[in-house]
Amino acid sequence: MTVHPYIDLRSDTVTLPTPEMREAMYSAEVGDDVYGEDPTINRLQELAAAMTGKEAALFVPTGTMGNGVAMLTHSGRGQSVIVGDQSHVYHYEAGGISTLGGSPMHVVPTLPNGMLDIEAVKEGIADESDSHEAATSLICIENSHNRCGGTVQSVEEVESITTLAHARGIAVHMDGARVFNAATALGVPVSRLVRDVDSVMFCLSKGLCAPVGSMVVGSHEFIRRAERNRKLLGGGMRQAGILAAAGIVALEQMVERLPEDHQLCRLLAEGIAHLPYVDLDLTGVSTNILIFTLRDAQGRFLADSVVNDVLAKVQEQGVLISRMGPHGIRAVTHHGIGRQDIERTIQVLEQVLRDLHI
Repeated sequence: MTVHPYIDLRSDTVTLPTPEMREAMYSAEVGDDVYGEDPTINRLQELAAAMTGKEAALFVPTGTMGNGVAMLTHSGRGQSVIVGDQSHVYHYEAGGISTLGGSPMHVVPTLPNGMLDIEAVKEGIADESDSHEAATSLICIENSHNRCGGTVQSVEEVESITTLAHARGIAVHMDGARVFNAATALGVPVSRLVRDVDSVMFCLSKGLCAPVGSMVVGSHEFIRRAERNRKLLGGGMRQAGILAAAGIVALEQMVERLPEDHQLCRLLAEGIAHLPYVDLDLTGVSTNILIFTLRDAQGRFLADSVVNDVLAKVQEQGVLISRMGPHGIRAVTHHGIGRQDIERTIQVLEQVLRDLHI
């Protein structure tokens, strides 16, 4: 097993599969999934559907493919999709629905907690009565919200979007890459949080620690059509039960340990909030993602060259953190990171920042 020489807080995608996952992968019963004959994938899909309270599920290799499959299934060419200006589907998925599906994205402001500005959503909804506009077919939300610092939208906030959308005949897809983190932070079953959305994508390969894979869940009819779009995107795999076996372990064993990641993220946030140059809103620290900025005494962002130098010096001391957006610095807690790692990270950041003279 390869062990990373750093305290790696760049992302929860760097997690390594647990020994139980490796054993499950080794002994997995497999078949041809394109024929629907891989029993381990079928079992994972049934488990994912049951845990989210949806009728059916589909295993896909990546979260980006999962979001792409869902959006292609909901939206047709020339129909618009409302997305947030800080959303993952807008910033980090190569313009998938517009590039592949011919569906323009209508971008609305994202509020600090990751919620879409609902008034902007109302104004952005278009129907077929005006031939000049692309009629809205889908609204995409993200929970928890990566670029907003792992923030969480409540059950009531999600319902405010779905109620608005469904009254206009519009579907809602949740990019729930870390939806189990969101549900954990809220103290509600994930099935309650996603009850009213039409589809959800969630990742097995982030905080849940599986090496590969994401799930798309929704109604039987939605998943039937989504499977065709998965094939279109090259996601039809054969004896992929070897991968799905780790996903089953992820759902059965790794959800319950997510509070540990959240606690360590909070410990890190509280440990660096008082440091020189650090600008950090502790009220926004909800899950396992921490985003902060570096500013001078006048409140101005430090120059990119200075921030990059800080990250390089932190790395020299054995800690990896990363940039997020134009000014943010991101740290993500996950399986494999312990309290000692967080205490060391705080110590390193304090040393580097206190030695910084600008």
